[in-house]
Amino acid sequence: LSFNTTMSSSHTQKNRGDSTPLPPINERLAFLRPSRELLEYYRKKIAEFDEEHEDLVKQLEQYKATFEEQKFRSLGDIAKRADLKVYGHLKSKYLYITNRDMENQPKLIKLLTNNFVTIPQRAVQSGDPYARKLQRSGQAGTKQAPLKAPGKQDRSKEDKKEDPQILLLQVEALQAQLEEQTRLSKEQIETLLEDRKVRVEETQVQHQRDQDKMKSMTDKLNKTQKLLYETNEKSWMAEKDRLLRELDRCREQLALSSDPEQEREHEREILRLSLVEKASRHSHSEESLTEQLAQAHRLAEMYREQCVTLEDELGKIREEGDVGREIFKERSDKVAKRLQLMAQRYEALEKRRNMEVEGYKTDIKLLRQRLKDVEKQLFKVTLNIGPDQDLAILDAVRQGNKKTQKIQGELRNLKAKICGLGNELRIG
Repeated sequence: LSFNTTMSSSHTQKNRGDSTPLPPINERLAFLRPSRELLEYYRKKIAEFDEEHEDLVKQLEQYKATFEEQKFRSLGDIAKRADLKVYGHLKSKYLYITNRDMENQPKLIKLLTNNFVTIPQRAVQSGDPYARKLQRSGQAGTKQAPLKAPGKQDRSKEDKKEDPQILLLQVEALQAQLEEQTRLSKEQIETLLEDRKVRVEETQVQHQRDQDKMKSMTDKLNKTQKLLYETNEKSWMAEKDRLLRELDRCREQLALSSDPEQEREHEREILRLSLVEKASRHSHSEESLTEQLAQAHRLAEMYREQCVTLEDELGKIREEGDVGREIFKERSDKVAKRLQLMAQRYEALEKRRNMEVEGYKTDIKLLRQRLKDVEKQLFKVTLNIGPDQDLAILDAVRQGNKKTQKIQGELRNLKAKICGLGNELRIG
């Protein structure tokens, strides 16, 4: 109310005229008397400010919690990315191996298909007289067609039967390769785990060794500090006693300098004191020598302890060196054995490949020679036979086709056996 009255009075004065200037705000506020309304108003304002402060503190805590959550999530994302990178690396290795297997697969198929020798049916050439007779006569054509058809059907049936065998052999070869690769990957993982265990053990041993060294060094430091404190304290006490004696002597000289008798007594006292001082010096020197001797004994004991600790450390270092050498020898032996095994496997695979190549070459040569012999025989027969021996020629051709098919079946069986032996060698 007082504030309102003062404001109204100032307003009326201002309306009356600007002849008298208004006092400053601080002076006007100084004349104000606190009322209940003002106190309540300021209390409300303070309560509002406190609430705003609490809200701000809560918001800061929420921001802090969210920031920590984001930080934890970012760390988790980084760890996930690292895991994904490792997984991608392993996946790329696996894809590389599978691609290599897929590249090797058509080569195997090509090798298998190249050895299936197909004999073309050169029954009669167009320039031969027997072929001309067949073209003239319609009966010979009707006889030849039903005789060639069953041969083709038999060949297609055999191819259909033998295709699953080839696929099974390819599947077995791929399975053997996969088993070998899995075994090699397992061996690599085992070696990596062994290396990790050895490194962890080495770090633990090094940590224990460092802790032991720290303990020994702290003990030595404490002992040297104690010895320094003792020696300094003794030297300070001796210096203090000497200074106090000199001070007492100076005081006595000042007190006895006035009387001659006192001076004589003082001289006698000085002589007596000098003798006492000499005796005390001798005793003090003896004590100092005994202390030095005790200190020398302590130092000797400390040096002995240090020698013992150093000898123990030297023995530990030698033992660790022996253990490291043994571990290195074991690792080198394992690596040498692995190299020998890999070399033996490589040599066995190389020998098997060379043997297969030589066998394929010999088979191809034999088949080509047989094919040439059959062609020569057919040519001779076609030149020497007459027009009435058509059925005999066709029977001979059919028998030759059957023989070639039998030879092809035997070759495929031999290939299957060779592939089986190769798989057994890989697995072994």
